[in-house]
Amino acid sequence: MNILVIKLSALGDFVLAFGPFAAIRAQHAGARITLLTTAAYAEFAAHAPWFDAVMVDRRPAWWDVPGWLHLRRQLRDGGFEVVYDLQTSNRSSTYFRLIGAHVRWSGIARGASHPHANPARDAMHTLDRQREQLAMAGITAFPDPDLSWLREGSVPSDLSRPYALLVPGAAPHRPEKRWPAERFGLVAAALAGRGITPVVAGTRGEAPLAEAILATAPAARDLTGRTNLHGLATLAAWASLAVGNDTGPMHLAASLGVPSIVLFGGASDPALTAPRGAQVRVLRAGDLRALETSAVLAALP
Repeated sequence: MNILVIKLSALGDFVLAFGPFAAIRAQHAGARITLLTTAAYAEFAAHAPWFDAVMVDRRPAWWDVPGWLHLRRQLRDGGFEVVYDLQTSNRSSTYFRLIGAHVRWSGIARGASHPHANPARDAMHTLDRQREQLAMAGITAFPDPDLSWLREGSVPSDLSRPYALLVPGAAPHRPEKRWPAERFGLVAAALAGRGITPVVAGTRGEAPLAEAILATAPAARDLTGRTNLHGLATLAAWASLAVGNDTGPMHLAASLGVPSIVLFGGASDPALTAPRGAQVRVLRAGDLRALETSAVLAALP
């Protein structure tokens, strides 16, 4: 059997799909499974144990006719018999028409053979929604995903342990999801006082946040822009603690069982998207600027 799984972005959503990825592989142990994702996640996904191939979606603009023709050719040439659309967006539902209605399709596309037919799906946590979607498509076994591949990399040889991962960034267009960097600096200083090395992770564009943290806690390490996704996952895997905003690296840390303190503002609802796990603590304020440093320090294990 030739199967396509669609998961395009973003990092947190991609991590929340680890369980569904593992369930699809367990259900179709002998099948050839291809993941359709965006370029940002292609190399990362190639390390995962659930896929035989990774196909890159260039996400053509609506007016990019050659781009859409190329994507249609990719999908049709793949010879896919079953599609699990875990993105379930308007864009990914459009792919149902590109690939042809003959395939067995799990998702929300009009005309899908196995629709996620729950009108309240948007009010469900992502994990519950995906599990119900797959159950409606005949997948009822959900083994714990094998995440050993996330630990296969190495951390910097001069990074002393124990260390704590600090994630002060978030999507650039969502500044309301960022707790003030100066307060991360106070947390970093407190961790350093306990003999725990604070390690700041993020993109190259988040380097100014690391600078603000190091201004208060010079013992912290700045690794912003210095890891790819697989390296970031390994860095998270060996951390003793993670503290950060509602963003992808925190999902990685939480998925690996790292004690995690995740900071939510009013812009997103933890009931729908927060990482889950016995080691996860969610702190929320309508305006993240109102979340006091003392509350975060009190939540440290």
